[in-house]
Amino acid sequence: MKTFSKHLITAAFALTSTFVAGVGQADDTLPSVVIVHGAFADGSDWAKVVPYLQAEGVSVTVVQNPLTSLADDVAATQRALNNQQGDVVLVGHSWGGTVISEAGAHDKVGALVYVAAFAPDAGQFSGEQGKGAPTPPGISQIQADSNGFLYMTPQGMAKDFAQDLPAEQTAVMTATQGPIKASAFDDRTTVAAWKTKPSWYLLASEDRMIHPDVQRSAAKRIGATLTELRTSHVPQQSQPAAVAKVILEAVRSVDAQ
Repeated sequence: MKTFSKHLITAAFALTSTFVAGVGQADDTLPSVVIVHGAFADGSDWAKVVPYLQAEGVSVTVVQNPLTSLADDVAATQRALNNQQGDVVLVGHSWGGTVISEAGAHDKVGALVYVAAFAPDAGQFSGEQGKGAPTPPGISQIQADSNGFLYMTPQGMAKDFAQDLPAEQTAVMTATQGPIKASAFDDRTTVAAWKTKPSWYLLASEDRMIHPDVQRSAAKRIGATLTELRTSHVPQQSQPAAVAKVILEAVRSVDAQ
């Protein structure tokens, strides 16, 4: 009986190794995608987009940001980038745009995709991005706790962060949100990866968290290929197929190089 169990375990490991090798070969055919989520969210914020990318043979990794500082989130992103086998398209949503502007200098990154995101220059911090534009209404729904972390209120999540999603879904998003350390928004970047990497920008025209004018200005400043969608701050939730389409454009562009 022990001999049979030993052989069974050995066979299982051999089968697993074969399966993993096969998956790796399939993933190597195209650049992979690494996604950096924004504040008040976690990696599950991208659960609707991932299947569209995987269906096209693209290997996807969604970074789980600690949201404790820019340096910490960049480090988490760099660890994910280090694990990729070849070229990478790096995607950032909202606060994640600041992260990819820094982490995107990584040698493996072939292109950047900003989704309703900040796109700071070197030496800037996220809070500078909205200067001169009207204050978005959702900002009033951000609350701080006694630990120095920021949260979206349930009302803010439903009416400002994701107003084009059902109430049942925004309730779950409120419960699973990732609070961000308030001081992170004052952390300055040291590089601007978009200066040396081709960029795409997906603008959310009904955004109540980052004003659409700020997004449009950012896209123009970084020379990004612009796509505009009539969505809330989370197009990856309300129009995942359209978001995946933009990411795939970047993937195919890098693959063609």
